[in-house]
Amino acid sequence: MKKKLSLILMMTTLLIALAACGQKTASDTPGNGGTTADEGAASDTKTYTIAISQIVEHPSLDATREGFIAALKDAGIVEGTNLKIDYNNAQGDNTNNLSIAQKIAGGKNDLVFAIATPSALAVAQQVKDVPVVFAAVTDPLSTKIVSNLDQPGGNITGASDTNPEATTKLADFIASNFPNIKNIGLVINEGEPNAEVMAKKAEEEFKKHNIGLIKAPVTNTSEVKQAAQSLIGRVDAFYITLDNMVVSGVDGIIQVANDKKIPFFSSDRDTVEKGAFATVGFKYFDHGYQAGQMAVDILKNGKKPGEMKVSMQEKLDLILNLKSAAAQGITVTDDMKKAVQDPEKNIIQ
Repeated sequence: MKKKLSLILMMTTLLIALAACGQKTASDTPGNGGTTADEGAASDTKTYTIAISQIVEHPSLDATREGFIAALKDAGIVEGTNLKIDYNNAQGDNTNNLSIAQKIAGGKNDLVFAIATPSALAVAQQVKDVPVVFAAVTDPLSTKIVSNLDQPGGNITGASDTNPEATTKLADFIASNFPNIKNIGLVINEGEPNAEVMAKKAEEEFKKHNIGLIKAPVTNTSEVKQAAQSLIGRVDAFYITLDNMVVSGVDGIIQVANDKKIPFFSSDRDTVEKGAFATVGFKYFDHGYQAGQMAVDILKNGKKPGEMKVSMQEKLDLILNLKSAAAQGITVTDDMKKAVQDPEKNIIQ
């Protein structure tokens, strides 16, 4: 009987201890209702939806998008966790571009990111009640995406991917190092406003050095190589602007430049990495990252797009591709290399 009573007392003591442990675990764990700290944080995290409109796929625009998403991630807005991205690519088609903007306008988004001038134009016209950030836009003023760079107004702001000084510096570099260049051939889509703006600027800068600019217009990507071939015998070098249609078909120009030993200058780093010889520019990933930081300010800090100054690329450098130089019959001199401020990053071997 005593043994039985002792056993009952032991079991009672054990049950009381277990109950106390269970009570302690529930009350001492961070968060309400006994949830873990991570679960509590997840339940407090806002979920964002961002629509992206991109006019076409090519390295510069893709890098812009990647930089934008990276800036969001660094600020804690992570795709698949608390961010849903609705990515739309118009494949260079204006009808698709308009349809995408109309679809986005009818959706529920926290922010819209427009990549390149045609996409930004369409989105600016269609989306009126959601914050819009643009990037890879050459001249947001002349294209009437915004009416003021310091105070854009409305629901839109962004980052311009050009600095007129870049064209000036490239023209100076060509004139100083290539005295035999008298005419430069420009393959161009004249229906793209940003390409026209840059072409006019380039023509003015080349003219200061008595260098002529001869245009070869295209209406689609498949015509780019043929346009380059049409310039053979009439020009001493090739040049392209931030022209989305032409950049999409730039392999054709690179092939002609290499086959005919014609120096090829571009307006963006990615085209130089791909096979052009030189530009004055920057990394488009960094450009997209800058736009992404603006988006973070809007989403997390409550800033109003219309009150945010349109940013511009201030840090410019000469970028050279030595392999392309060899392919195009160019002798790269010490003076050329000395003109590069950051040779480790901007002289491509």
